[in-house]
Amino acid sequence: MTREHRSLNKTILITGGAGFIGSNFVQRIFKEHPTWKIIVLDALTYAGNPENIPAEIRESGRFDFWYGSVTQPMLVDKIVPQADYIVHFAAETHVARSIFDNTKFFETDVIGTQVMMNAALENKKLDRFIHISTSEVYGSAEREPMDEEHPLNPTSPYAGAKCGADRLVYSYMQTYPNMPVMILRPFNNYGPRQHLEKLIARFVTGMLKDQPVRVYGDGDNSRDWLYVEDTCEAVEKALLADIGRVKGEIINLGTGRSISVMEIANIIADILEKPKSLIMQTPARPGEVKQHISSTEKAAKVLEWTATTKFEDGIVKTINWYKNNADWWKKLEWMKEVPITLEDGSVVMY
Repeated sequence: MTREHRSLNKTILITGGAGFIGSNFVQRIFKEHPTWKIIVLDALTYAGNPENIPAEIRESGRFDFWYGSVTQPMLVDKIVPQADYIVHFAAETHVARSIFDNTKFFETDVIGTQVMMNAALENKKLDRFIHISTSEVYGSAEREPMDEEHPLNPTSPYAGAKCGADRLVYSYMQTYPNMPVMILRPFNNYGPRQHLEKLIARFVTGMLKDQPVRVYGDGDNSRDWLYVEDTCEAVEKALLADIGRVKGEIINLGTGRSISVMEIANIIADILEKPKSLIMQTPARPGEVKQHISSTEKAAKVLEWTATTKFEDGIVKTINWYKNNADWWKKLEWMKEVPITLEDGSVVMY
């Protein structure tokens, strides 16, 4: 099936393709599928950057960029009919920013997904629609590892918005059982071109400048850290799998290994040979998930995919990228934290 798909002239629409995971996925598709046309729809918010897509791709005859939001039906209805495949990454994705101002989260994540699903429903040639959800919809782990049947208990406005989108897509899968739709729930991604508001990017760039880095609470909150190239491989496998295997499915993407935030800070300090005194503890962030670790069983069975990048290798690749691309990330430093007013009236930067 993979060889057959690679030999065909197909068009793929990638929403949010100028963002972190989206731009990495654009590069993978461009490299692995030389006959495919790539359409990117992106609103170029603070987290989207056209420079995330290399000039080789932007200037090729196989790439088409549309500036706009998934919340705009007239625009979406022009683009979606062109696509054989759709991968829907576009979303607002940061916990702290959703506490600071959650309006855009519900507009983009929920209404935008509704607009995309309605347009996809009318595209009769559509082979695959992959909705990129998130492990944040689960909230803190009630059992480990967390499988796809784990209860959905979102703990922040961001997670609530993504959970709403996730359930909306699920409702379409139930209402229209022939619609070629599936949901992927990646756990915590990291890697090149991630915005500085995210933990690993914030820690790396802060320590590169010998600045203090904030660890929320006691730092024992742990996550399943997934290298972005592994995520992109899994999404590609979901595109190429036999439709009968993936239609209507929900699949977690993770490594099955959990590492605490404090461990992450110490690992980065060790690699960069920075003093541990740069690591500062601040009050726990509202909406924080305590523990996340993914079950890898369903992804291995249905997608025949297992993450292959060990954290020890992925973090070195990530650090080296930020070392070599300071011009990219220094322009983003002013927006890597937002002020959050806690219930006691104090204001903390998160």
